[in-house]
Amino acid sequence: MKTTLITGGNSGIGAAIGDLLLARGERVVSLGLEMPAPEKDNLFGYTVDLTDPTATAKVAARIAADHAIDAVVHNAGAILPSLLPAAGPADVLKLAQLHLAAPMTLTQAVLPGMTERGFGRVLFITSRASMGMPTRSAYSATKAGVHGMMRTWALELAPKGITVNVIAPGPVLTENFWGIVPKDGELQAKIADGVPVRRIGTPQDIANAAGFFLDDKAGFVTGQVLYVCGGTSLGGLSA
Repeated sequence: MKTTLITGGNSGIGAAIGDLLLARGERVVSLGLEMPAPEKDNLFGYTVDLTDPTATAKVAARIAADHAIDAVVHNAGAILPSLLPAAGPADVLKLAQLHLAAPMTLTQAVLPGMTERGFGRVLFITSRASMGMPTRSAYSATKAGVHGMMRTWALELAPKGITVNVIAPGPVLTENFWGIVPKDGELQAKIADGVPVRRIGTPQDIANAAGFFLDDKAGFVTGQVLYVCGGTSLGGLSA
């Protein structure tokens, strides 16, 4: 039975990916600030603040000891929006730890097992904002950085049977989204009208794409960025 580690697996996109994998009969290890709820068969939860390097290293070692991890979904993220005059180095450092360093630590911990078994899947959830978006200096920079790191890992790990890919969502109805955009308000409607498919994405939209990359049959796909964005990667999105 395949086991997938999902960061931010207790809610939103991470929870949707977990539900899809559980429905396939697979095991899911959820890592986040909170435990997943409700309890489900084959779902295992761990808590950690991924912006803390020491705590991340400890939980990574624990998970690697407790589980034979076959796939990792690096989904946890934060936005920290601010226009350039208000942006600061602390925002960049915090998001670099969350979006880049923490995934590196977690992947390093489970990599020996993947290498020994000759199979692995590493999947990052980034953002269409990696292409640029107002108020996203630290966020877009670190998410774009993930794309470069992903391609490097893809080249290094391909001979070991391990694929590494990225899904870059457009606007998705999650708590992160509603933390910036009032839920069901005028701005949300305006954003939906600006999406070529005329709606905002759902966590299930992203989970469906993740299911493809994580599948055993997707072994010939690596080093790719898939924009699951309703067409917003074809033009700017201002809000």
